[in-house]
Amino acid sequence: MDILTKIVNDKRIEVNLRKQLIPIKQLEHSILFERKTVSLAKKLKESNTGIIAEHKRRSPSKQVINHDLNVFDVAKGYEDAGVCGMSVLTDGKYFGGSLDDLLTARASCNLPLLRKEFIIDPYQIIEAKAYGADVILLIAAILTREEIKTYSELAKSLNLDVLLEVHNQDELHKSIMPSLDMLGVNNRNLKTFEVSLDTSKQLSDLIPDDFVKVSESGISNIDAIKTLQPFGYKGFLIGENFMKTDNAGLSAKQFIKTLNN
Repeated sequence: MDILTKIVNDKRIEVNLRKQLIPIKQLEHSILFERKTVSLAKKLKESNTGIIAEHKRRSPSKQVINHDLNVFDVAKGYEDAGVCGMSVLTDGKYFGGSLDDLLTARASCNLPLLRKEFIIDPYQIIEAKAYGADVILLIAAILTREEIKTYSELAKSLNLDVLLEVHNQDELHKSIMPSLDMLGVNNRNLKTFEVSLDTSKQLSDLIPDDFVKVSESGISNIDAIKTLQPFGYKGFLIGENFMKTDNAGLSAKQFIKTLNN
């Protein structure tokens, strides 16, 4: 069984438990549910750097990245660095994240927040809104076309941006629909964990211009961004690069400064 299948199986069990603990009605009555969201897609279009910085403690491919940085400092640091948005991992078992991380990030910055999660149920989209997210991630590899449509339309009805992640041409073709804002190309092969920017290059022409193009994984230096910008990419998701330092915000600040020079 590959890692993605394993994660999804565990996620189904987890979501069913959460539904029993906190009903949708309760989520809809949370203070943040009425909050006006900030569009990440709009920020990326207007930016010349397009950095989406991530808070990630660990991952299945890298194990521990950093358990010492607290979300509050990371979020404030990223905002101070001038990133376009922040991605917050909320998966506990494989990435060491939680919905509390999302709440803390929301309390400490005004950046558009992406809930980085394996979404397999509409409940998680309501949850994202209730915990202060502005954007949700949908992963084409684990969803049918019908699910992508249902979930993205629900997100739009809640004024959430939708970033859809693809790994190959087949996933891209099944996914393109008007209820998406951003199309993210993940350069990491989820079966082998190998990373290649060629994935972003090859798929760039197949993504219609209506969508903001985002490149994810393996973006660890300025050259990678300079290489992908001519292919029409406006967003770059960077996680490990900042998180493996002692000060993620400062690291992001220096990175953006160099990129702008």
